[in-house]
Amino acid sequence: MSTQPQQREYFLDSIRAILMLLGVPFHVSLIYSSQHWTVNSPTSSFGLTLFNEFIHSFRMQVFFVISGYFSYMLFLRYSPHRWLKIRLERVGIPFLAAIPLITLPQFLLLKNVSDKFPHWSQFTLYEKYNTLCWELISHLWFLLILCLLTMIGYQLFHWLKQHTEQWQGKQLGWWHVLGGLTLCILVWCLLRRVLLFSLPLVMKDALMNIVVMQVLFYLPFFMLGALAWQITSLKALFIKPHPLLWMGTIVAFCAYHYNQHYSSGDGWLYELDALISMVMGVCMLNICFSSGYRLLNIHSPAVSYLVNASLFIYLVHHPLTLVYGLYLSPMIHNNYLGFFAGLAMVFGVSFMLYEIHLRIPVLRFLFSGKINNKK
Repeated sequence: MSTQPQQREYFLDSIRAILMLLGVPFHVSLIYSSQHWTVNSPTSSFGLTLFNEFIHSFRMQVFFVISGYFSYMLFLRYSPHRWLKIRLERVGIPFLAAIPLITLPQFLLLKNVSDKFPHWSQFTLYEKYNTLCWELISHLWFLLILCLLTMIGYQLFHWLKQHTEQWQGKQLGWWHVLGGLTLCILVWCLLRRVLLFSLPLVMKDALMNIVVMQVLFYLPFFMLGALAWQITSLKALFIKPHPLLWMGTIVAFCAYHYNQHYSSGDGWLYELDALISMVMGVCMLNICFSSGYRLLNIHSPAVSYLVNASLFIYLVHHPLTLVYGLYLSPMIHNNYLGFFAGLAMVFGVSFMLYEIHLRIPVLRFLFSGKINNKK
């Protein structure tokens, strides 16, 4: 067990909770954006499209940096086997529980109520399997990736720990961060192109995309977070505002928006998206860390409540958003009014369900991976 003193990073807890809770406005705004989704309003809103794309352009990159930071911190605190057990329980149990309790009913709702699967009976066995993989994993994909990154981290963190003294004295700058991530993403792009030309059918497989391609894309961000714990200068770099990165966010987001709307999926859409998302993630990493360090690095009961509730809210908000989109949004003809009404409905019901689940031990265990409810 590590002798390193326990530290509480309140601002990182807060940022992680905010990123999780941003899933609600992200999915509600999808209804009113120009992006094709399960439920879309008759007319799209340019403002809500930009809002939706902005959230999507950086949220998970920053989230996985924070996940890597906390994962390595806990790796140093516990024995490796105990760490692996705790992390897989905290992530894996909610993932497995949410499939029969949330995403399976969600799939049945879409299959029987919406027109998303009009030819389901004509699907081949593989098409049904592949569709079910997409739909049952659905918005839970990041939990599956966290489980896989935890198992990868079990090996990589051993190596990182063995080189503690070598890493601690490193002085790294943003060019090192950008250069390292760019190299990793270029390798990812090359791998995708090779697979696309050699095994095109494999690239359409749901599990292949999530278990391999998504994991490989977010692994560098996960390890960057672990390095931020290991290397003092790297964390100091993240929490110091950098004007060029803040301005770069605007340029990167404009490139992201242009690529989403004007690039072809048969061309370089996904490779460009990966590179732009990497840059956007780095820029927003500095904005989130530096702003959070100055504004959110305090202990607050309200913030602690949101931190504890964020995972449950994320798990249940998606089917609630679909219910709102299918049954209530058609009654509201103003996009912005519908968006805020959707936020009120989804957040309101989600927090109500959260309070109910806290009082039922089996649900508390299934959706948090913890037996006891610590307040």
